[in-house]
Amino acid sequence: MDIVSRMHEFMSWVASSGTMGLNLVIALAMLVVGWMVSNILGAGVRKAAARSSKIDPTIVPVVRSVVVWTIRGFTLIAVLARFGVQTASIIAVLGAAGLAIGLALQGTLQNIAAGIMLLALRPLRAGEYVSVVGKAEGTVEEVGLFLTQFRQFDGIQITLPNSLVWGNPIVNYSRNATRRLDIQVGVRYGDDLELALETLRKLVVQHKLALPEPKPQVMVNEYRDSTVMINIRVWANGGDYWDLNFDLYRLARQVLEKAGLHLPIPVHELRTPTPGSQAS
Repeated sequence: MDIVSRMHEFMSWVASSGTMGLNLVIALAMLVVGWMVSNILGAGVRKAAARSSKIDPTIVPVVRSVVVWTIRGFTLIAVLARFGVQTASIIAVLGAAGLAIGLALQGTLQNIAAGIMLLALRPLRAGEYVSVVGKAEGTVEEVGLFLTQFRQFDGIQITLPNSLVWGNPIVNYSRNATRRLDIQVGVRYGDDLELALETLRKLVVQHKLALPEPKPQVMVNEYRDSTVMINIRVWANGGDYWDLNFDLYRLARQVLEKAGLHLPIPVHELRTPTPGSQAS
């Protein structure tokens, strides 16, 4: 009788061990499959966004993260359910843990809220050149749930919390198709001012990167110690702004010199007292 009881216990242990081993194998398979599916769908989101011109690339990283971690979360819950854990209890525990974590990480939640507002209102988008006043300036690379990444003109990457981006003025240099360019050119006193104005007007009107509308303006706007300052105001396409800026600075001096107008040189008058001019 004792042998039969032990055999029965042994068989029960073997059965339970087999069931446990089978559940473990299935759980591991579920984890592997769930992680693979999440990665595949995440990559699919990026590819679908790249193929469609109607999808704003700014929201792609956030959507990908939501898709990936939603699938992984359901996978973990399914694995725990395989071992007999009540999913209702898991959800309740996660809710309580989420509340506690939220209270402890209020700054992080502010970044998430700011990231949602940035994605919803879109004051900046991936690929645009913007300035977060007092914080950073560069081309937007990615707006995530927590952080926004910029690439400066010199190639350096800057990462800011979303709350800093949302909480400061944002100057967007790329949003409009055209930009106005203002440059200052000096003409010395005594030179023909009207000739200088006409020469610079011809330069601007004939430049291929300068837009005819709004109409370019060349006007005197300041008097300095030894120089009359002429302001050249012209509009350009956003992508041509800096090319036009550098080209006008180079050509303005050249056309003025060809017209016989010289580079203004600061002049200082020094007076020395003559003998006998001071009281003895």
